[in-house]
Amino acid sequence: MILRTTAIVLASALALPCRAGDTPDARDAFFANLGKLCGAVYEGTSVAPDDGGEAFAGKKLLATVSACNASDIRIPFTVGEDTSRTWIVTRTPSGLTLQHDHRHADGTPDAQTMYGGAAGSDGSAIAQSFHADAYTARLIPAAAGNVWTLSVSPDGLKLSYALERDGKPRFRAELVQTRVPNR
Repeated sequence: MILRTTAIVLASALALPCRAGDTPDARDAFFANLGKLCGAVYEGTSVAPDDGGEAFAGKKLLATVSACNASDIRIPFTVGEDTSRTWIVTRTPSGLTLQHDHRHADGTPDAQTMYGGAAGSDGSAIAQSFHADAYTARLIPAAAGNVWTLSVSPDGLKLSYALERDGKPRFRAELVQTRVPNR
């Protein structure tokens, strides 16, 4: 009888709605899921626009989830032979940011670097959208309306990166895991 009563109480507790403070923020869950992929390598191509006129068209794209710690995850993004780009996802007191670190071959920063934005509260554990911040708007005025979305399939085998500008799709890359994460 005690076991049955305990089971009923436990089942009832699990059915109760959670308060906002009881569940982790989706941004925290996304960061944790991305961190589990540390060491994974993803390979793919640009899938949009599909007109072939885009700068990444026909080039092999590689993203390596690396340099993972409690505050940031760095993802070098290679386009063909160009290794100048790194996405940086950072935990902040208010959520997550995504920055695009662009470097010259000698390691010096490009004139247009560290642009990006913050994730809103409408993302999920597998996808977050980052809206351009004030720094980005000053650095690249045309990018003031940018929204970058990073997403990972639930099994971690696919990674996608998309860019919208002023509500219109501008770029999308689909990548598939070619090397498993360090575990």
